[in-house]
Amino acid sequence: MSRKEEAVVRKHNGYNCCQAVLCTFAEESGLPEETLKQLGAAFCAGMGCMEATCGALCAAEMLLGLKKYDGRPILRDAASLHRAFTEKCGASICKDLKGIGTGKVVCECDDCVRAAVELAEERLL
Repeated sequence: MSRKEEAVVRKHNGYNCCQAVLCTFAEESGLPEETLKQLGAAFCAGMGCMEATCGALCAAEMLLGLKKYDGRPILRDAASLHRAFTEKCGASICKDLKGIGTGKVVCECDDCVRAAVELAEERLL
């Protein structure tokens, strides 16, 4: 099973989008899965209100920090990851992705999770 599909399976088995992405990279992160699950707990549904950044993207950004941060800013890397996710998924804010207000879903949660995993793999492995 691909890492993307492993994350989607997690999403369908009690993990939110952020947790699913984070925990799929537990080995590479060097952190216990339970710690990653706790870290991602508050990043579901656009930080609980659908008004903020997709949890899957938040997870990819956290993984970027774990892998690349060495005391110097990684703003360019973070911005690049954000742009790539937005290009791939059509938006980065949860309510926009889910079509709240427009009735048109831009990207389903499973596909956001897949995109975040793919982008994390490209940048971190």
